[in-house]
Amino acid sequence: MNELINAYQSEISKNNQLEAQNHSLKGEVEGLKAKLTDFQNQYKIAKIVSSTTVEKDESVELKNKLNEYIKEIDRCIAHMS
Repeated sequence: MNELINAYQSEISKNNQLEAQNHSLKGEVEGLKAKLTDFQNQYKIAKIVSSTTVEKDESVELKNKLNEYIKEIDRCIAHMS
């Protein structure tokens, strides 16, 4: 009978460890999803910027402004996480 109780307690302990690991991994997945979305947005913006036909000076100014927006959005996302 004691062996059965010990085995049961051991399985409960393993279950608790696995639940904690699962929770940790879910958090990591959410963080990676946020990073992926961020990279996808940066790629889309870079694609828009590179396809925009404007004068050289305007292009540099537009790229700088978009980079500022991207950094601000990144800060907002980091603040929300």
